Amino acid sequence: MSSQPRPVRPPWPAAPHGAITPAELRALGAEPDEIIDFSVSINPFGPTPAVRQAAQNADFGNYPDPEALELREALADRWRRSPEEILVGNGAGELIWLAAQAYLQAGDRALIIGPTYGEYARAAALAGAQLQFWRAQPEDDFGIHPRAIAQMLAAAPRVVFLCHPNNPTGQIFPLDALAAWLRNWPETLFVVDEAYIDFVEQGESALQLRANNLLVLRSLTKAQALAGLRLGYALGPRPVIAALRQLQIPWSVNAPAQAAGLAALQDEALISRQIRQLRQNKVKLVQELAGLGLLPVPSATHYFLLPVGNAAEFRRRLLAHGLVVRDATSFGLPGHVRIAARTSAQNQRLIEVLSLK
Repeated sequence: MSSQPRPVRPPWPAAPHGAITPAELRALGAEPDEIIDFSVSINPFGPTPAVRQAAQNADFGNYPDPEALELREALADRWRRSPEEILVGNGAGELIWLAAQAYLQAGDRALIIGPTYGEYARAAALAGAQLQFWRAQPEDDFGIHPRAIAQMLAAAPRVVFLCHPNNPTGQIFPLDALAAWLRNWPETLFVVDEAYIDFVEQGESALQLRANNLLVLRSLTKAQALAGLRLGYALGPRPVIAALRQLQIPWSVNAPAQAAGLAALQDEALISRQIRQLRQNKVKLVQELAGLGLLPVPSATHYFLLPVGNAAEFRRRLLAHGLVVRDATSFGLPGHVRIAARTSAQNQRLIEVLSLK
């Protein structure tokens, strides 16, 4: 009998993600550059020239710094923190898994504020946790209700995962409520994923709260258009960061990613201008969709949910025209798609296709 892997209790399926797969491209007979992808919530203008050059100039022939010290020091300067309060990871995804592995075990409760990114549930489940969910509802535009959530916090979960702003709804989290929870449940670790906060105009970060039970996750790939490199970082108290670092595999962040991250921090002014343009593009896109009789859900970000009745069919219809939107069925929303605004010309192409009878 062949050797067997350890049993996973409970088994948990992989979290579906957006974008178009290579298999779909083959079935369409299309190349990636022939598709306009509204399903990915990143900066559509691409990496800045300085960031692209930094990644290309990275030393591929030697091991990267396993501690990403230079990048951590730059981030520490940016946020006025100690480098020991920062951990750089292979995207926010790695950091979510590290938090789950470090703080959850069989029998622990993990509360997830949804509908939201599927990796929180998967990471917590595979760590052995009992999952609890509070879900915002479409009837009130996916508004967040702190009092209802606080009732679930009374069970004192070991970890709470929340996304600020949330994916896929684009809702921002009320930080006054979070501040109260941090005080009232000091034994609970609150993991706040701020991967998309750069897209929120004047968005307030949970970093200002500085609590001993707060871990904030940030991305250096969404606004910076570096999703292919995988780069994120966690900010939190030294004991929390040390616990995550102990579990991180060696060299999880490659040299091009570290170099690109450093360059992005030095190129924030240009990236900010791109994001301001993207916000304007989103406003116009929402207006034009409303003109077609569609009703985008209000969102603080450049991405938003759109009720369409049958999300899978709506996606298939657009895919036939070389356009991809995110079927939100994987978020438990089979009647919605998620659309992220792109360049003016690409947004106009979407409106043209949706105008076809």
